[in-house]
Amino acid sequence: MFRAHSLFRSALTLPAMALSVAMLAGCQQDEADETKTEAQADQRIRVAMLQPPRSGLNPLTDDAFKLSRWSTAETLVRLNKQGEPQPFLATNWTRVDPNTWRFELRDNVLFHDGTPLTANQVRAALTAAIHASPKPRILDGVSMQVEADGENAVVVRTEDADPLVPNRLSSPQLAILAAKAYGDDGRVNPIEAGTGPFVLKEINGTQSARLDRFDGYWGDKAKLSGIDADYVPDGTARGAALRTGEADVVEAVPVSQVALIDQALVHEVPMPRTNTLYLNTRTGAFMSPEMRAAAREALDRAAIVRTVYEGRADEARGLLGPALDWADGLRTPIERPQAADPGGAQITLGTFTDRAELPEVAVLLEQQLEAAGFEVQQEVRQYAHIESDMLAGKFDAFILSRATMLDSGDPVAYMYSDFACNGSFNIAQLCDPRIDAALERAADLEPGPERRQAIIEAEAAILATDAAVPMLHERVIQGESTRVRGAVRDPRERELINEHTRFVDNGSD
Repeated sequence: MFRAHSLFRSALTLPAMALSVAMLAGCQQDEADETKTEAQADQRIRVAMLQPPRSGLNPLTDDAFKLSRWSTAETLVRLNKQGEPQPFLATNWTRVDPNTWRFELRDNVLFHDGTPLTANQVRAALTAAIHASPKPRILDGVSMQVEADGENAVVVRTEDADPLVPNRLSSPQLAILAAKAYGDDGRVNPIEAGTGPFVLKEINGTQSARLDRFDGYWGDKAKLSGIDADYVPDGTARGAALRTGEADVVEAVPVSQVALIDQALVHEVPMPRTNTLYLNTRTGAFMSPEMRAAAREALDRAAIVRTVYEGRADEARGLLGPALDWADGLRTPIERPQAADPGGAQITLGTFTDRAELPEVAVLLEQQLEAAGFEVQQEVRQYAHIESDMLAGKFDAFILSRATMLDSGDPVAYMYSDFACNGSFNIAQLCDPRIDAALERAADLEPGPERRQAIIEAEAAILATDAAVPMLHERVIQGESTRVRGAVRDPRERELINEHTRFVDNGSD
């Protein structure tokens, strides 16, 4: 009886035990799923960006470089480290004649809204950029037309022969977006409209943006599940975000913050970027070449590099810095006017707060100019609040950190934009026929030694006016968590997070 009763009791107990095991397994699976979800959420990278957008992330403006650095908007062409054009959304191209180029498009590319990349949409996107007002800088002085050539190619025609058409099409301002991005009012909305490994999901004004992985990407699938980008104009706050782990990747850590941060988190990136003093040639004291010469001679570059940049910069010998290793060897002495006595001339010196070092440069430069005999009044604001006045010539002098190969990978575009009579970024209000002629000559030449020599001759013509006084070449400091691998340290500031960027455990590969 006892044995039979025991067996009966065991028979009754087995289903309960099985149920308990199943419940336990279910709980463990739930916990595993929850852990997996948390791990997937942890694959979102937090990025502290230097500047907020100025035009709602309109890709036809400088905001395009944010879209490019987040790998959400792509161009027909991209540049390698040497500045040479490489395939991207276009797989190859040919120069049909001096004014005509044909670009073949990549197959099986989807926009983030699910529509396919087509020749007609490439034509429409580039045409929108061509007719934009203001026109993207990369198209300054360029008359261009685009037409579809069948279903998988476009033909680009320029009014004048242009050897840099592929380079121009690498500019983030000429990214190709889906049809829905382009409004009838000329506005461009990049949300869910690119072709990159990350899809832009939210634009939160000048505070932040959110991107998710795009699983329909034509290339390698992104290793991260998304990007959370915050705009942190204050350099001290960016440094603190890196130091405390609130951000995984930080743009432009100020030199003043580096000593407070674990050196394993900071990486110097040599930049084709020049910190330049622009002098207004149209109005005020610096209409006089001799007064501009006085400002140039007052400048103590070594003191600025030593004091403000703590030695993490290079003194400028021209507009083009060490990132273009061929430039310095081609330079010859330049004849400049003799300096006049400033005699207490009053000048307004402007700069902006977004790059933390510039206000410090302005303080030191004010001291140097006043020691030479000028009376200086400073005006410092956020870039978004000072750009229009800067371009309108409302300052006698302006300090700007300027990328010299930002758009095409070739400095002619930068020089034209900043120093040609019709340049769209002509802070110095400069118009000199000799400079325009030198730039036109350089622009007509094929890439190579002759073009490089012409570029240096154009630089000499610009420097001879003292309308731009180059001070130093920056080495931008990028902050990265030890968990991050594959963040791009890009001298041209076009890339930052891409499909290969990832996290590792405990800082190991």
